[in-house]
Amino acid sequence: MKLDGRRRSNNVEDRRSSISAKTGIGGGIVGVVIFAVITFLSGGDMGDVVNQLLTQGNIVSSQTDYVPDAEDERLFDLASKVFAGTEDVWADEFRRQGWGEYRQPKLVVFHGSVSSACGQASSQVGPFYCSGDETVYIDLDFFKEMKSTIGGGGDFAYAYVIAHEVGHHVQHLLGTLDKAHNAMAGMSEKESNRMSVRLELQADFLAGVWANRDNAMFGSIEPGDVENAIDVAAKIGDDYLQRKAYGHEVPDAFNHGRSEQRARWLKLGISTGDPTRGDTFSPRYENL
Repeated sequence: MKLDGRRRSNNVEDRRSSISAKTGIGGGIVGVVIFAVITFLSGGDMGDVVNQLLTQGNIVSSQTDYVPDAEDERLFDLASKVFAGTEDVWADEFRRQGWGEYRQPKLVVFHGSVSSACGQASSQVGPFYCSGDETVYIDLDFFKEMKSTIGGGGDFAYAYVIAHEVGHHVQHLLGTLDKAHNAMAGMSEKESNRMSVRLELQADFLAGVWANRDNAMFGSIEPGDVENAIDVAAKIGDDYLQRKAYGHEVPDAFNHGRSEQRARWLKLGISTGDPTRGDTFSPRYENL
């Protein structure tokens, strides 16, 4: 992904140097990372996710000073430039679509744990968007673990992760996120999970729209980038991760979508660049 000469967002807050709690859950780092990858694209209230982590296994907390290395600083630069790209793309797209003014979110880069309007969260929950403070939160170590644990990485794939979370912000501004969450409160667990899948697939689509428009503005996509991002989208499908974690699928527990669905909706966004083509709520669930 070409980012040379690109501006860095002014809406990025660096909290990596804060004293942070490093936590470990029984079962090893692979299990933790799989759990994080399963949950990192959820756009809901992180309090429930954090509480689930706190009630699982043995948790050890310690305070450590964080010293970024060269790769950490490179990833911070990448995140800042990608986030700036989402600002440019969605400000322009909101004008084009007549959606009013695009209200820019914040990006908080942390290490270990962080406090948000959605509650206290550790890096184990993965990147997330909190509508309470309109902020995307990310521990850059997630990118390293994503590459080593699920075998998917590359700068454009990392950009996809950030753009997906910003996609939840777009949903929030358009009222889609709150409407879906309100509906989920009165649903069974199975139906609530299905509504979550619709939200997540649309956020994948919106990440693809961003990629299309960002490339049109800046010529950012290089050969192999799209293929890498689609590969990552497939490797964070619920079916893929459940088989990896448990050896089998539990379809009623899907809350992000199958690998094929995630890759297909991301690809549709990239190919069309049209945010109005991403209706994941009208089709029958079986036809998503």
